[in-house]
Amino acid sequence: MSKKKAKPTSATICQNKKARHEYSIEQKFEAGMVLTGWEVKSLRDGRAQLVDSYVVLKNGEAWLVGAHFTPLIQACTHVVADPRRDRKLLLHKREIDRLVGATQAKGYTCVALALYWKQGRVKCEIALVKGKKLHDKRAAEKNKDWERQKQRVMAAQ
Repeated sequence: MSKKKAKPTSATICQNKKARHEYSIEQKFEAGMVLTGWEVKSLRDGRAQLVDSYVVLKNGEAWLVGAHFTPLIQACTHVVADPRRDRKLLLHKREIDRLVGATQAKGYTCVALALYWKQGRVKCEIALVKGKKLHDKRAAEKNKDWERQKQRVMAAQ
């Protein structure tokens, strides 16, 4: 008897928590993805990682680089699965122009924040971000701790 894995109740496949810690998010975009069959199957099983992934803008196209989609064990043997291949992101032309302008002129970076399902399709949430300094990270951590303490005090009353 084989145990079936329970389907996730959330539409979120994976998140890049490291990016939320390392960068301050300025503007978010939703992008579609060009995927192969085995990639979709592994995403349905929740086998994706966005750690150290980023978005490259070249030739008027956006590409997700560094994302790791683990192939399933029962994947077809005649398909060569490259888990770290660059994946094309689908955005409107004006969104790509806005991203290119911000990354070249203003010193922003473009990173992937999350992968999720929307109406049966995989969407990638990308964002224009600026790097945080060490003191900014400490202040953000201090604020999170303070918010947690406030919630505990309010719950105890």
